[in-house]
Formats: sequence, structure tokens, C-alpha cells
Amino acid sequence: MRALPIAVVAAAAALTLTACDSGGSNSDSDGGKKASTASSAAASTACKIDQIGIQVGPANAAPAAGDTGNVPVTLTNKGAECTLQGFPAVKVLDGGTGTDVPEEKSATPPKLTLAASGTASFTITYVRGTAGDGKSLAATTLKIGLPGAATTQSFKWSYGPLAGKTGPTDPNASVSSFQPAGD
Repeated sequence: MRALPIAVVAAAAALTLTACDSGGSNSDSDGGKKASTASSAAASTACKIDQIGIQVGPANAAPAAGDTGNVPVTLTNKGAECTLQGFPAVKVLDGGTGTDVPEEKSATPPKLTLAASGTASFTITYVRGTAGDGKSLAATTLKIGLPGAATTQSFKWSYGPLAGKTGPTDPNASVSSFQPAGD
């Protein structure tokens, strides 16, 4: 007999929640326009790589195989105020072969507003590999991109081979989210 009152309460709750729904469609002409306007406004304020100056290092380089190093990257806005949210796209290459550096597994990244001439930073943390080791990537180039953009900028990677967890395409490295820098 207890099942019947629980079922009645559940059905009443479902009907109450359905009554609060706006219909579940975008048939409201204002609702659909507001959503698309908001998303296009967010896209138009996103920082663009051609208006960002990027400085890689100076690094706390890993001196020997198995050691951990940190490569700070500073971004300076050379255009109008813009926003950064998420993680930078970072790829390391050894000429023809390359691999993406995974995002640091941490809290949700903040949304940063970068004023004209404002700065932000992120850090690439890596474990140095052994030269000639089948698990290491003999990285020579670092490519950096902004969230949602296909365009990247290239920089020299001069911090030695990048250790792989299981192989050269599985780097023992991570990239942090964007953080405020400067005053």
C-alpha cells in the first residue's frame, strides 16, 4: 500500500514541473533571438590570436630525464577588450609528428576579461623524456592557439624531449587554464 502514495506524489510532482515549462521549444520569437544574440556577442568579444602578443618563458626547464619542468606563457592583448575562457590549445611537434598537450584536470577555468594592453598567462607542465627513447617525443616546435580558433602561433621548443606516458603521442604533460597576470 505504501507504493500507491509514493506514485501519486511522484505523478503530482511531474505535473507541477510540466506546468512550469515554457513549452520546450523556441517558438517564442524573442527567446530564440535573445539566445542567438547573446552567443554571437560572446563570440565577437573572444580574444583573437592575431591581436594577442605571446611570450613563451623564461622556463623552469627540467634538467634531466624524469624531472618536471614548467613553461610559463604570457599573453598581452594588443587590441580592444576581449575575453578568454577555457584552456589554450597547445601542441608539441618533432617536425612531422605532433601531439596535443592535455588540459590540466582541475576546477572549472575562470572567464577572464582582458583589457587593452592587459595580460593573462598559463603554464605548460611537462616531464622531460630520454632522447631516443621510444616513449619520448623529440619536440622542436610548440604551437599555441586560443579556445575555439583554428589559427595558431608557432614557437621553438628548447626544453628537451617530452616524456610520454605510454608513447610519444601520450605526453606526460598538461596545460593550465588562463589566469590573470600583472596588476
